[in-house]
Amino acid sequence: MSADNQEEAGRELVAEAYRIADDVLFPAAGEVDRTSTIPDSHWRTLADAGFYGIALPGELGGPGLEFGQLIEILEVMMSGCLTTAFTWLQHHGVVIALATTSNAELRERFLSKATSGTKRAGVAYAGAVPTPPRMRATRVDGGWRLDGYAPFVSGWGITELLQISARDVDTDDVVAAIIETDKLPTSAVRSASVDLTAGNGSRTVALAVNSLIVRDADVVSRVPLETFFATQTIGVRINGTQPFGVIRRSVGLLDESGHADAAQALRRRGDEVRSRLDQGLGDPDALIRARADAARLAVDAASALVAAGGGPALIRGSHAERLVREAAFTLVAASRPALKDLLVHQFSGVEDSS
Repeated sequence: MSADNQEEAGRELVAEAYRIADDVLFPAAGEVDRTSTIPDSHWRTLADAGFYGIALPGELGGPGLEFGQLIEILEVMMSGCLTTAFTWLQHHGVVIALATTSNAELRERFLSKATSGTKRAGVAYAGAVPTPPRMRATRVDGGWRLDGYAPFVSGWGITELLQISARDVDTDDVVAAIIETDKLPTSAVRSASVDLTAGNGSRTVALAVNSLIVRDADVVSRVPLETFFATQTIGVRINGTQPFGVIRRSVGLLDESGHADAAQALRRRGDEVRSRLDQGLGDPDALIRARADAARLAVDAASALVAAGGGPALIRGSHAERLVREAAFTLVAASRPALKDLLVHQFSGVEDSS
């Protein structure tokens, strides 16, 4: 694809994201929240429009989106239905892992199916993040034995592929494998549903893993712990699209309700925070501060919508009531300990020593 054609394809994907978010996802968001069920038609719509392969580089046959375009698409989708978009968001990390892996056989096996949406993917990496880790990997003949716990795994029963990460008990390297979920032995993997106050249709579970054997052929990456955490910077920026979804929708509804001044003020604050998020890609501490400010702004925007709506905004199932819960969700979903600590300090008024 030529550079001009690639640029045009990127613009078309961004425009299509706005159409899907506003015309397909948002009208159904209340019902998704009420029933804790994402309709299969949502996944078909995203697949038909090519939105499962948006993270794939152009040289590998993907749209080759600029990073800013990718961020805009994610923000807009989050504003349509946070539950749907949050579940779909997990998929892109697996696409990137498959696109960059040195395991050519694994890439051949799954990449085209993942980018077409034929196979949807989720991740279970949280067990590798804390020290000591919750998920451990022990070397065995021909592969690895995984043992431990993954506290929040979204898309269970929706996705067909799972990228699971664990820390090597000997080296502390992070080992990640991609497994077909229907081939996970029930004797080794047990799931327990997590009942979320928002985004419950994401079918998030906690996984208990006991002697799960993964073959070397299924390993997508093995990297030093420092490298693993360095790559999380991009993840923090991408997860910053969640609060902006709440902000965009709250601001739009404020505009519709005749509170244009409030909407415009929130837009200006959002532009400033978004700029700091982008700048923070080269400064992890600044990135965490900007991510915290984005979450706080989501809370402010949803709260403004409640105040503007008055009593009806307190009725369960109203847009304002749902968006307040979703704003709270963005405070901690896919976050890091440093982010949560910073938010505790900010909300409580404790001076941040950093």
